Amino acid sequence: MKRDAFFEWLSSQGRPILADGAMGTLLNQRGVKFEECFDLLNLQKPNLVADIHREYVEAGAQIILTNTFGANRYKLAQHGLEGQVSRLNKAAVEIARQVISSSSNRVLIAGDVGPLGVRLAPFGRVQPEQARAAFREQIEALVAAGVDFIVIETMADLYEVREAVLAAREVDPEVPVVASVTFTRDDRTLLGDDPIRVAQYIHESGADVIGVNCSGGPNQLLRILKQMRSAVPEGRYWVKPNAGWPERMGDRIMYPAAPDYFGDYALAFWKAGAAVVGGCCGTTPEHIAAMNKRLQETDLTSYENGLSITVVEREEGVGGVQQPTRLAQRLAEGMFVIAAEVDPPRGLSTQKLLAGVRLLNEAGVDVINVADSPMARMRMSPWAVCRLIQEEVGVETVLHFPTRGRNLLRVQGDLLAAHALGVRNVFVVMGDPTAIGDYPNAMDNYDLVPSGLIKLIKQGFNTGVDHAGMDIGQPTSFFVGCALNLNPPDPEAEIKNLRRKLRAGADFIMTQPIFDPEAARAFLEYIHEALGGLNVPVLIGILPLVSERHAAFLHHEVPGITIPNAIRQRVANGGEKAARVGIEIAIELALAAKSFAQGIYLMPAFNRFDYAAEIIENVRKGG
Repeated sequence: MKRDAFFEWLSSQGRPILADGAMGTLLNQRGVKFEECFDLLNLQKPNLVADIHREYVEAGAQIILTNTFGANRYKLAQHGLEGQVSRLNKAAVEIARQVISSSSNRVLIAGDVGPLGVRLAPFGRVQPEQARAAFREQIEALVAAGVDFIVIETMADLYEVREAVLAAREVDPEVPVVASVTFTRDDRTLLGDDPIRVAQYIHESGADVIGVNCSGGPNQLLRILKQMRSAVPEGRYWVKPNAGWPERMGDRIMYPAAPDYFGDYALAFWKAGAAVVGGCCGTTPEHIAAMNKRLQETDLTSYENGLSITVVEREEGVGGVQQPTRLAQRLAEGMFVIAAEVDPPRGLSTQKLLAGVRLLNEAGVDVINVADSPMARMRMSPWAVCRLIQEEVGVETVLHFPTRGRNLLRVQGDLLAAHALGVRNVFVVMGDPTAIGDYPNAMDNYDLVPSGLIKLIKQGFNTGVDHAGMDIGQPTSFFVGCALNLNPPDPEAEIKNLRRKLRAGADFIMTQPIFDPEAARAFLEYIHEALGGLNVPVLIGILPLVSERHAAFLHHEVPGITIPNAIRQRVANGGEKAARVGIEIAIELALAAKSFAQGIYLMPAFNRFDYAAEIIENVRKGG
């Protein structure tokens, strides 16, 4: 079907088009375990798949989705079937075609395309062009087999949506495309995008229909649909809710929303602007039949929508802590530690940050450093981000704790708050002056320099008293780091400051980024001699370069960073592959650091978590 004909069909019905319900729900009810490959049933049990299609058509569905939700190379690889993409997709279309050929009603076949099941860069290792190729492979098979249109559904990453839509357009510019996204309980995608952003992005991506599916029950999706339509009023909309939030009962997943309840919401979806309504997880032919019955019996020209309830659920959790911290344990055991820095988000959404941290955790990072208002720019409070990372991802954090902009009262209150949230590793720094940031007129004074704050923590809080010597109830157990520049303009002043920090009780050191390992080694040896030994572990700063301009900026404009000409030239010679060269340089520097330090402190630029993950994996393997 061409796009013009598809649009005409949608608008000519005078009522919402009914799509089918959840193939997976009925397959599971009929004995197929969720861990099995549903797509393989197109070859092994085609009659079972056909029976389910037939039941939905008999219930009134005018659209049936092929049994191909997971039929892409990445998901099929989990079952050793990555070479069967074309065969499985074509078989699914043939099953659907045989079912509708025996129906007296007009029923369209939608080629079902689900998410790849892998993270795309920058939150994963799969590059956009790889994702598009995987989508194109599946969509080519579906289009070649004769589907009427493509449904890209249950997406959580808008980058993945874009690649899927582009793949469909490359296969056939005229094939109609639905792009549908799923939301969490807080009305955001897993990566933090709200319904307005999603609708605008899908519309701009070139999809013909904007969709929302899965997520919670009908109430949530009605609320989301209204927000989407307010953002893109001219759009066409597709809505397929779950039958409520799922609950596990023994070996089965149960959904609470009854068919009659769905019937009521079919009317509400229509009045709110949906062109297509159906069901997702937990919905059965009975749900579709109930929707069809209500639509047939109701005068749609006079029906009023009164079902919207503006309730957003948010989940809370409680995390735990260990003493001493895992970072302290690893360093005490002489392990080579890898830390990676992240910046808190500028707004409320933390989903993309958490996705990046999960990738770093999978790659083998030991601890995540959370910066505090880097470059004096407004960000979410870092101790809240530390708590979320530890609770949601399960990786320990280091809280950056600048003294600048905090008076003595606030310093101590913030420390107690961090400790209560389970954040025990702190990295004490002076902090960036507010004059360079978003609020140049903001308070920039401070009551403590870094060595003074380290002393307050180690000799005060960790012994159970505050700065005034008052009892705080029980001692804290902070593990405290300090900063060191290995390429200082005044080496003697740097050593003098370091001596103060160590006397105050600093437990470990993290350095500015280095680009000359031999110079860094030489300065550390000089520090050993000047201090009569250096008995705390040192983590060497590593900052991956991404372009010639990036290297030039760091070298010329960032105090404490000097990049040798040979390194800058090497990045420049990389041209379009400069970022790849930067990764190679970072790996080389990290491996060199193993001979004179106890770890690295990785600072990925521009939130390129995928670059950082590659570096971590290579360092773990030894190059």
